[in-house]
Amino acid sequence: MADVFVGTWNLKESKNFDDYMKALGVGFATRQVGSMTKPTTIISLEGDVITLKTVSTFKTTEISFKLGEEFDETTADDRKVKSVVTVDGGKLVHVQKWDGKETTLVRDVSDNSLTLTLTLGDVVSTRHYVKGE
Repeated sequence: MADVFVGTWNLKESKNFDDYMKALGVGFATRQVGSMTKPTTIISLEGDVITLKTVSTFKTTEISFKLGEEFDETTADDRKVKSVVTVDGGKLVHVQKWDGKETTLVRDVSDNSLTLTLTLGDVVSTRHYVKGE
């Protein structure tokens, strides 16, 4: 089921990302860099372990996890969160929880494009990626 997500995905378009980072509590300087950065996401699968690596000139993060199992994650903006990733309706749903807050990162693949929808409360950001070589 996670096979469709495997590949290299390059960010092409981003909407409302600054508002989303603001809602997370990300500082101004980091938001400026974050808004300009065009990360590449590399998703791989080995057995039942999914590795999700995000590479940019600003920062590289990598997480490995099994679907449905909670794990500790340090986000690109240095939040320490408890995460769980599941597949729901063909989408990869990543929930991060910290300090009584919760954000959802939903990845949906259609043909050669991946849409990442980030939700925190009533703030929603969409980021569109295309599959690389």
